Amino acid sequence: MAKSMTAYGRARKEYSDKIITVELKSVNSRYFDPQVKTSRVYSSVEDKLKSRVQSSISRGKVDIYLGVELTKKADTVIDIDTAYAGEYINALKKLAQTFELRDDITVMSVAQNKELFTVVTSEADTEKIWDEILPVVDEALSSFNDMRSAEGQRLYEDLSEKKKNIISMVDEIEKLSANCVSSYREKFESRIRKIIGDLSVEIDEQRIITECAIYADKVAIDEELVRLRSHFEAFDEIFKSTEPIGRKLDFLIQEINRETNTIGSKCSDSAIAHIVVDMKSEIEKIREQIQNIE
Repeated sequence: MAKSMTAYGRARKEYSDKIITVELKSVNSRYFDPQVKTSRVYSSVEDKLKSRVQSSISRGKVDIYLGVELTKKADTVIDIDTAYAGEYINALKKLAQTFELRDDITVMSVAQNKELFTVVTSEADTEKIWDEILPVVDEALSSFNDMRSAEGQRLYEDLSEKKKNIISMVDEIEKLSANCVSSYREKFESRIRKIIGDLSVEIDEQRIITECAIYADKVAIDEELVRLRSHFEAFDEIFKSTEPIGRKLDFLIQEINRETNTIGSKCSDSAIAHIVVDMKSEIEKIREQIQNIE
């Protein structure tokens, strides 16, 4: 099953003393890369947030926003890191003295450094707030995953159509390749006759047969065509998986591109060469789309 790595989900829930909002937004990434944005008061639940989101997502850069609007007075305890504050103020004084700056160090100017403050929360408080946040996270995840699945289905339909186009090109190449050897024999024999001209030299039929056999072996693309069809069968099977499929598809499209390049290098027929160019164009479109799949 295809799931897009690009999606958005949002949920909001009101409690007696607060309103909690969770937003999830993701874009493509080779790995799972979560970024949490919330106030320092709730930094204690960041790891839980990441872990919960990762339970549904294996790849993608995910921005996680947690907003808590208090509707009643909170019991939060905010303390000061006095050791850090002392060093910080001393550094400010040294800065003023060194560069002969006006000393305007005030409580408000010092308080702009948020690192001075620490939020004191007990383990019980953390568990309580997490119990309130969790259902909101899950609701946002549900919306988020619905969008990923819907977009994944659209990607699958688009990729399936492109795959059909490529298979029809493979069929056409197979038909054209059957005539390559006979066409080569005609051209080869024609060149020989042109070279010897009116000379009374008998053409060695066995030599022509041998040359055509060598050529046929060089341009044979039966194995490549068989492997291509096998790859496209695997392509369909991968989409039936319930696991993330993006990496598997990426590897498979590399193999499909390799077989196509081999066909292009083996066949000198201009008609086949044109088809190979079209195939590579479609394959590149598939490769680009696969980058959106988890």
